[in-house]
Amino acid sequence: MSTGKPVVVLVHGAFAESASWNRVIQGLNGHGLRAVAAANPLRSLAGDAAYVRDVVAGIGRPVVLVGHSYGGMVTTAAAAGDPAVRALVYVGAFAPDSGESALQLSGKFEGSTLAGALVGYPVASGGNEFRIDEEKYHQQFCADLDAEEAALMAATQRPVTEQALADALEASEPAWRTRPSWFVFGGLDRNIPAEAVRFMAERASSRGTREVAGASHAIAASQPDAVVASILDAVGAVDG
Repeated sequence: MSTGKPVVVLVHGAFAESASWNRVIQGLNGHGLRAVAAANPLRSLAGDAAYVRDVVAGIGRPVVLVGHSYGGMVTTAAAAGDPAVRALVYVGAFAPDSGESALQLSGKFEGSTLAGALVGYPVASGGNEFRIDEEKYHQQFCADLDAEEAALMAATQRPVTEQALADALEASEPAWRTRPSWFVFGGLDRNIPAEAVRFMAERASSRGTREVAGASHAIAASQPDAVVASILDAVGAVDG
Protein backbone atom coordinates (compact mmCIF):
# COMPACT_ATOMS: atom_id res chain seq x y z
CA MET A 1 0.00 0.00 0.00
CA SER A 2 1.14 3.54 -0.75
CA THR A 3 2.87 5.34 2.10
CA GLY A 4 2.41 8.78 0.59
CA LYS A 5 -1.35 9.02 0.97
CA PRO A 6 -3.19 10.06 4.13
CA VAL A 7 -4.14 7.35 6.59
CA VAL A 8 -7.91 6.95 7.04
CA VAL A 9 -8.93 6.90 10.71
CA LEU A 10 -12.43 5.49 11.27
CA VAL A 11 -14.37 6.30 14.45
CA HIS A 12 -17.51 4.31 15.21
CA GLY A 13 -20.45 5.72 17.12
CA ALA A 14 -22.80 4.45 19.79
CA PHE A 15 -24.28 0.94 19.56
CA ALA A 16 -21.53 -0.22 17.17
CA GLU A 17 -17.88 -1.20 17.45
CA SER A 18 -14.68 -1.11 15.40
CA ALA A 19 -15.55 -4.15 13.29
CA SER A 20 -18.57 -2.27 11.91
CA TRP A 21 -16.02 -0.71 9.51
CA ASN A 22 -14.69 -4.05 8.21
CA ARG A 23 -16.19 -3.80 4.72
CA VAL A 24 -15.11 -0.19 4.38
CA ILE A 25 -11.57 -1.12 5.42
CA GLN A 26 -11.48 -3.88 2.82
CA GLY A 27 -12.63 -1.44 0.16
CA LEU A 28 -10.04 1.16 1.15
CA ASN A 29 -7.27 -1.43 1.24
CA GLY A 30 -8.28 -2.43 -2.28
CA HIS A 31 -7.52 1.14 -3.33
CA GLY A 32 -4.10 1.10 -1.70
CA LEU A 33 -5.12 3.04 1.40
CA ARG A 34 -4.24 2.27 4.99
CA ALA A 35 -7.15 2.45 7.42
CA VAL A 36 -7.26 2.32 11.22
CA ALA A 37 -10.51 1.76 13.13
CA ALA A 38 -10.29 3.40 16.55
CA ALA A 39 -12.14 1.92 19.52
CA ASN A 40 -14.26 4.87 20.59
CA PRO A 41 -14.71 4.72 24.40
CA LEU A 42 -18.22 6.30 24.30
CA ARG A 43 -17.81 7.72 27.80
CA SER A 44 -17.62 11.52 27.36
CA LEU A 45 -17.14 13.79 24.38
CA ALA A 46 -13.94 15.39 25.71
CA GLY A 47 -12.45 12.07 26.81
CA ASP A 48 -13.40 10.29 23.59
CA ALA A 49 -11.93 13.10 21.49
CA ALA A 50 -8.70 13.05 23.51
CA TYR A 51 -8.36 9.34 22.83
CA VAL A 52 -8.87 9.81 19.08
CA ARG A 53 -6.28 12.60 19.09
CA ASP A 54 -3.86 10.13 20.66
CA VAL A 55 -4.59 7.61 17.90
CA VAL A 56 -3.94 10.27 15.25
CA ALA A 57 -0.72 11.36 16.96
CA GLY A 58 0.45 7.76 17.15
CA ILE A 59 0.05 7.35 13.40
CA GLY A 60 2.37 10.27 12.81
CA ARG A 61 1.08 11.06 9.34
CA PRO A 62 -1.67 13.18 7.80
CA VAL A 63 -5.11 11.61 8.23
CA VAL A 64 -8.60 11.77 6.86
CA LEU A 65 -10.86 11.47 9.90
CA VAL A 66 -14.12 9.59 9.42
CA GLY A 67 -16.93 9.46 11.99
CA HIS A 68 -20.16 7.48 12.15
CA SER A 69 -23.16 8.66 14.20
CA TYR A 70 -21.96 9.99 17.59
CA GLY A 71 -18.47 9.40 16.20
CA GLY A 72 -19.00 12.59 14.19
CA MET A 73 -19.20 14.51 17.45
CA VAL A 74 -15.89 12.96 18.45
CA THR A 75 -14.08 13.57 15.15
CA THR A 76 -15.26 17.19 15.08
CA ALA A 77 -13.85 17.74 18.56
CA ALA A 78 -10.67 15.73 17.95
CA ALA A 79 -9.78 17.59 14.74
CA ALA A 80 -9.93 21.04 16.34
CA GLY A 81 -6.46 22.55 16.20
CA ASP A 82 -4.80 19.38 14.87
CA PRO A 83 -2.94 20.06 11.61
CA ALA A 84 -2.59 16.32 10.96
CA VAL A 85 -6.31 16.11 10.17
CA ARG A 86 -6.66 17.13 6.54
CA ALA A 87 -10.33 16.30 5.90
CA LEU A 88 -13.49 15.06 7.61
CA VAL A 89 -16.02 12.51 6.39
CA TYR A 90 -19.37 12.19 8.17
CA VAL A 91 -21.06 8.81 7.75
CA GLY A 92 -24.65 9.11 8.97
CA ALA A 93 -23.04 11.29 11.59
CA PHE A 94 -23.48 14.38 13.71
CA ALA A 95 -21.50 17.44 12.60
CA PRO A 96 -22.03 19.76 15.59
CA ASP A 97 -21.52 23.46 15.84
CA SER A 98 -20.06 24.96 19.01
CA GLY A 99 -22.35 24.34 21.98
CA GLU A 100 -24.37 21.59 20.30
CA SER A 101 -24.75 18.04 21.65
CA ALA A 102 -25.83 14.79 20.04
CA LEU A 103 -29.08 14.88 22.01
CA GLN A 104 -29.80 18.40 20.86
CA LEU A 105 -29.10 17.64 17.20
CA SER A 106 -31.07 14.38 17.23
CA GLY A 107 -34.16 16.25 18.42
CA LYS A 108 -33.81 19.12 15.96
CA PHE A 109 -35.79 17.26 13.26
CA GLU A 110 -38.58 14.72 13.48
CA GLY A 111 -38.13 11.12 12.44
CA SER A 112 -35.80 9.42 14.92
CA THR A 113 -37.28 6.38 16.68
CA LEU A 114 -34.16 5.67 18.72
CA ALA A 115 -35.49 6.78 22.11
CA GLY A 116 -38.15 4.06 22.09
CA ALA A 117 -35.58 1.35 21.35
CA LEU A 118 -33.13 2.14 24.16
CA VAL A 119 -32.50 0.30 27.41
CA GLY A 120 -30.86 2.39 30.15
CA TYR A 121 -29.16 1.40 33.39
CA PRO A 122 -26.80 3.01 35.95
CA VAL A 123 -23.03 2.56 35.78
CA ALA A 124 -20.57 2.45 38.67
CA SER A 125 -18.76 5.59 37.51
CA GLY A 126 -21.99 7.58 37.86
CA GLY A 127 -24.92 8.37 35.64
CA ASN A 128 -26.49 6.01 33.14
CA GLU A 129 -25.60 4.35 29.89
CA PHE A 130 -27.75 3.13 27.03
CA ARG A 131 -27.84 0.24 24.62
CA ILE A 132 -30.41 -0.69 21.98
CA ASP A 133 -32.79 -3.48 23.02
CA GLU A 134 -31.53 -6.55 21.14
CA GLU A 135 -35.08 -7.37 20.06
CA LYS A 136 -35.39 -3.95 18.43
CA TYR A 137 -31.84 -3.61 17.12
CA HIS A 138 -32.40 -5.00 13.62
CA GLN A 139 -35.30 -2.73 12.74
CA GLN A 140 -33.86 0.31 14.48
CA PHE A 141 -30.20 0.22 13.50
CA CYS A 142 -29.64 -1.96 10.45
CA ALA A 143 -32.91 -2.87 8.75
CA ASP A 144 -31.18 -3.37 5.39
CA LEU A 145 -28.91 -6.16 6.70
CA ASP A 146 -29.94 -9.78 7.17
CA ALA A 147 -31.20 -11.00 10.53
CA GLU A 148 -28.11 -13.09 11.30
CA GLU A 149 -25.71 -10.19 10.89
CA ALA A 150 -28.05 -7.88 12.79
CA ALA A 151 -28.09 -10.32 15.72
CA LEU A 152 -24.29 -10.34 15.82
CA MET A 153 -24.18 -6.55 15.74
CA ALA A 154 -26.75 -6.34 18.53
CA ALA A 155 -24.68 -8.70 20.68
CA THR A 156 -21.42 -6.79 20.11
CA GLN A 157 -22.78 -3.24 20.31
CA ARG A 158 -20.93 -0.80 22.56
CA PRO A 159 -23.19 1.12 24.97
CA VAL A 160 -22.88 4.90 25.29
CA THR A 161 -23.19 7.02 28.41
CA GLU A 162 -25.88 9.62 28.80
CA GLN A 163 -23.09 12.11 29.50
CA ALA A 164 -21.47 11.50 26.10
CA LEU A 165 -24.75 12.14 24.31
CA ALA A 166 -25.44 15.28 26.37
CA ASP A 167 -21.95 16.78 26.17
CA ALA A 168 -21.76 19.85 23.94
CA LEU A 169 -18.93 20.62 21.55
CA GLU A 170 -16.60 22.95 23.45
CA ALA A 171 -14.36 24.04 20.57
CA SER A 172 -14.89 27.71 19.74
CA GLU A 173 -14.77 26.82 16.05
CA PRO A 174 -15.95 23.41 14.79
CA ALA A 175 -13.40 21.59 12.65
CA TRP A 176 -15.69 21.51 9.62
CA ARG A 177 -15.32 25.28 9.32
CA THR A 178 -11.58 24.93 8.70
CA ARG A 179 -11.38 21.48 7.04
CA PRO A 180 -13.09 20.24 3.89
CA SER A 181 -15.89 17.78 4.66
CA TRP A 182 -17.90 15.09 2.89
CA PHE A 183 -21.18 13.48 3.95
CA VAL A 184 -22.76 10.10 3.18
CA PHE A 185 -25.95 8.80 4.82
CA GLY A 186 -28.95 6.54 4.44
CA GLY A 187 -32.33 7.79 3.35
CA LEU A 188 -34.05 5.47 5.86
CA ASP A 189 -31.82 6.18 8.86
CA ARG A 190 -33.96 5.71 11.98
CA ASN A 191 -31.36 7.04 14.42
CA ILE A 192 -30.42 10.35 12.80
CA PRO A 193 -33.11 11.50 10.35
CA ALA A 194 -31.95 12.18 6.80
CA GLU A 195 -33.29 15.72 7.09
CA ALA A 196 -30.91 16.37 9.99
CA VAL A 197 -27.89 15.16 8.03
CA ARG A 198 -28.89 17.24 5.00
CA PHE A 199 -29.05 20.28 7.28
CA MET A 200 -25.62 19.61 8.77
CA ALA A 201 -24.06 18.92 5.37
CA GLU A 202 -25.38 22.18 3.95
CA ARG A 203 -24.25 24.10 7.01
CA ALA A 204 -20.76 22.63 6.71
CA SER A 205 -20.56 23.51 2.99
CA SER A 206 -20.03 19.83 2.22
CA ARG A 207 -17.71 19.20 -0.73
CA GLY A 208 -19.80 16.16 -1.64
CA THR A 209 -22.99 14.67 -0.19
CA ARG A 210 -24.26 11.16 -0.94
CA GLU A 211 -27.72 10.10 0.18
CA VAL A 212 -28.28 6.38 -0.36
CA ALA A 213 -31.97 5.63 -0.88
CA GLY A 214 -33.29 2.89 1.39
CA ALA A 215 -30.10 2.63 3.47
CA SER A 216 -30.19 2.34 7.25
CA HIS A 217 -28.08 3.92 9.98
CA ALA A 218 -25.57 1.07 9.57
CA ILE A 219 -24.57 2.33 6.14
CA ALA A 220 -20.90 1.39 6.55
CA ALA A 221 -21.96 -2.26 6.81
CA SER A 222 -24.87 -2.26 4.35
CA GLN A 223 -23.55 0.14 1.68
CA PRO A 224 -19.76 0.13 2.07
CA ASP A 225 -19.12 1.10 -1.55
CA ALA A 226 -20.90 4.43 -1.06
CA VAL A 227 -18.91 5.10 2.10
CA VAL A 228 -15.64 4.15 0.42
CA ALA A 229 -16.48 6.44 -2.51
CA SER A 230 -16.94 9.43 -0.19
CA ILE A 231 -13.69 8.69 1.63
CA LEU A 232 -11.85 8.36 -1.70
CA ASP A 233 -13.23 11.76 -2.70
CA ALA A 234 -11.80 13.23 0.48
CA VAL A 235 -8.43 11.53 0.10
CA GLY A 236 -8.20 12.61 -3.53
CA ALA A 237 -8.90 16.21 -2.63
CA VAL A 238 -6.19 16.47 0.03
CA ASP A 239 -3.58 13.98 -1.20
CA GLY A 240 -0.32 15.74 -1.90
